[in-house]
Amino acid sequence: MKWKLLTLTLLLCLSFAKPVFAVENPTEVANNKFGIHIHDENDLIDASNLLNSSGGDWGYVTIVIRDDQRKVQEWQATFDRMRKIHLIPIVRIASKSAPQYWEKADPDQIDDWVNFLKSLTWVTKNRYIIVGNEPNHAAEWGGSANPEEYSDYLLNFAQQLKKASPDFFVMSAGIDASAPTNSDYMDEGLFLTRMIKKNPKLFDSIDGWSSHSYPNPGFAGAVTDTGRGSIRTFDWELTFLKTLGVTKTLPVFITETGWTHPLEDSFTEKKQDDYGKKLQLAYDTAWNDPRVVAVTPFILNYQSPPFDMFSWKKKTGEFYSFYELIKSLPKVKGEPKIENSGEISAILLPEVITLNDTIYGLAYVKNTGEKIWASGVTQQVDIEGGQIELTPTNPLSDIEPGAIGTVLYRDISPQKQTGKTSMQLPSFFDTIGLASHVLIAQR
Repeated sequence: MKWKLLTLTLLLCLSFAKPVFAVENPTEVANNKFGIHIHDENDLIDASNLLNSSGGDWGYVTIVIRDDQRKVQEWQATFDRMRKIHLIPIVRIASKSAPQYWEKADPDQIDDWVNFLKSLTWVTKNRYIIVGNEPNHAAEWGGSANPEEYSDYLLNFAQQLKKASPDFFVMSAGIDASAPTNSDYMDEGLFLTRMIKKNPKLFDSIDGWSSHSYPNPGFAGAVTDTGRGSIRTFDWELTFLKTLGVTKTLPVFITETGWTHPLEDSFTEKKQDDYGKKLQLAYDTAWNDPRVVAVTPFILNYQSPPFDMFSWKKKTGEFYSFYELIKSLPKVKGEPKIENSGEISAILLPEVITLNDTIYGLAYVKNTGEKIWASGVTQQVDIEGGQIELTPTNPLSDIEPGAIGTVLYRDISPQKQTGKTSMQLPSFFDTIGLASHVLIAQR
């Protein structure tokens, strides 16, 4: 007789609906605003070493997903890596690159995007999404900047994401604040004005502001510069939005910024040190604004023109000295909201086990949240109708999101203290009865 434990567990599984939460305000919790923009998920460890250093935890990473990269299994593996090393993803969605420009975003693909994004188990409760990139560039919108089309696309996308889950934290694309108006570009002020004229209530569906606060002109402006086209561009943008009637408070995510630098042969140690001092001063002044949630400079590792002049990493594989300087800066231990929930799959023993003067039961529980249940670590977990305290019992493995494991549990629901039934759990005898039928069927 071959016992199929997984089959048994799934047959016994009780389906409980997850509680519904609204998007969280990231400015109301302890927050590590240090972040970095990456091009390749293979750079995640270097990103974690940079951002979660010197007292810091839960830094941010901006990463792009194209519409020809929507593979749930591959991106879930990336998210799972980020969960383990405490990195919060900011996902910028993109179309496909054509020879002359990026293809215009296709409204008919929004449903496919939403289905893909909601299929992932995210790292934190807030699911940070940026819809597009610098759409005031003709090259980023099929060869012709069109604020009305982008406004409709953004509104539709945001509304569909919110229908899928209120946890999606939606941001409009970062806009090039230094672009003129001609056949290749459109002035940001004009672009935003036309966006909002097309959809006056657009920002009712937007949760935060993504800013490309570059030090222009020529990516060489001073740290002390202010206003449009500086590393404080976000301040000008928020002020301008108010003139257009946007009164909503928008947490700021500076998802692109940074200076260009000489390439390796001419980028002397002295110049690297000066570059690092500019970054440090920017963090201490311009980016130390309470409205700023995250700063993800462009880019950690990019070795081809034209972006190699922004890279923090050398072609040799070593980092420039300013990487170590930013790594050494004091940081905050972030405490992002992370959903911790589960489903009781089967009760192996009711609460009859006495351990340290506390009575526990033994159960199979599925991790339906975003937090890893570390082996042997006791924690409180929300389940349908109540709350349990659980401790994973397998000393060799944690219970990751989506997995089922054996735990010691006890009901700690508030209702239990009043003598009321707090939740519906399968009884020990029901479990044995169901198990008998399943095991007989497996012979």
